[in-house]
Amino acid sequence: MPRFTVENFTERDIAKTIDHSLLRPELDDRFVEDGCRLAAEYDVASVCVRPSDVLRALAILDGTDVAVGTVVGFPHGSHRTAIKVAEARHALDDGASELDMVIQIGALKSRRDADVQADIAAVVDVAHGAGAIVKVIFENAYLTDDEKVRACHLSEAAGADFVKTSTGFAPGGATHDDLRLMRANTSPRVGVKAAGGVRTLDALIDVMNLGVTRVGATATKAIIDDFRARKAGRTPAGSVAGGGTEDAGSY
Repeated sequence: MPRFTVENFTERDIAKTIDHSLLRPELDDRFVEDGCRLAAEYDVASVCVRPSDVLRALAILDGTDVAVGTVVGFPHGSHRTAIKVAEARHALDDGASELDMVIQIGALKSRRDADVQADIAAVVDVAHGAGAIVKVIFENAYLTDDEKVRACHLSEAAGADFVKTSTGFAPGGATHDDLRLMRANTSPRVGVKAAGGVRTLDALIDVMNLGVTRVGATATKAIIDDFRARKAGRTPAGSVAGGGTEDAGSY
């Protein structure tokens, strides 16, 4: 597989890898609305907003190529399955087309694998019935490698579309070792999403070279502006771009 670099990417390649995150609890309406407009301007893959913001995001992004996603069982994953299903149905009814759900972390660590798979499958069934996709968040900071591998297998068996490293609210985010492990333990049908700590163009390209196809990011503007600058020859390759005003949180 060829190595990804700035030179063999288009801006769309970069932008359509990004789920622009607007999940922190203190974000006010104006911040969320401005974030959605930024996502539209940079034509990213999706915005990932809080459940109460789905309708607002859809109104702003109507007519664009940016999907609206939200979270289920967030951020701890300990909601009962029926509640996760209800959350999923409500989000889908509001118009969300991507759901990022948190796995039952305690059940996984207790080796109640059948319960973990059933929890994921219940949300997947509802989402797929509405034409939506599901990304399963593991929260790797709390898991052993064995638990991460089991989570990969259970997510794929349940029909999930992506496996995802983290919520952005735990002690750690996406690591290269975890991303390699997740890619190695899922089939090509399942995407891998890195979330937590990918804040620069170089960091994004690095994880793409590990097989990542989506990245949760708050530093969207900085990443794409850096790409544009390098393509125009204004920024030396290898420079590091910092976060912009939209960078609220570690997602």
